[in-house]
Amino acid sequence: MQRLNYATQSPELFKKLADFSTGIRKSSIEESIINLIEIRASQLNGCSFCLDMHVKQAKLHGERELRLYHVATWHESPLFEPRERAALAWTEALTRLPEGGVPDDLYERVRSQFSEKELSDLTFAVMAINAWNRAGVAFRSVPGSADKLYGLDRAGLN
Repeated sequence: MQRLNYATQSPELFKKLADFSTGIRKSSIEESIINLIEIRASQLNGCSFCLDMHVKQAKLHGERELRLYHVATWHESPLFEPRERAALAWTEALTRLPEGGVPDDLYERVRSQFSEKELSDLTFAVMAINAWNRAGVAFRSVPGSADKLYGLDRAGLN
C-alpha cells in the first residue's frame, strides 16, 4: 500500500524532476538505451512501480519482449549490442557506486562506445532514474497505478 503521494505533497519538486526527465528523453542518448537503463536501475533498486512503468514504456516504444526478459541477465545474454552493454554496465556502477568509485577500465570501456557529450547525458539519465526509484521505494508507489494517466495500459501487459 502506498505510504504517501509525493507528487501531491511536493508538486513543485515533482514537476522539476519530471521536467528533468523529459529533458533526458531529448538528449543524445537513444530512447532504446534510456529504456534499458531505466529498467536495469529499477531492478537493482527494487522499485516495482518504476520497473512496471519502464517495461511498459519500452514495449510501447517497440522493444522486443524477449530483450525485456533478458535485461536482468544482460551480462550473459547475446541479445545486447556493445553500446547497450556499456550503458548497462555504467548504470550498474552508478547505481551501486562501488567503494573507490567507478573503475578506470569501466570508464574506458564505456567511453569507447559513447562520446563525451553522450556519456554526460547517459550519466544524467542514470541519475534521474535513481532519483525516481528512491521516491518509489520510500513511498511504496503501487505498480500500475498510473497506467491510465501515462497511457501505459496500451502496452497490453496488465
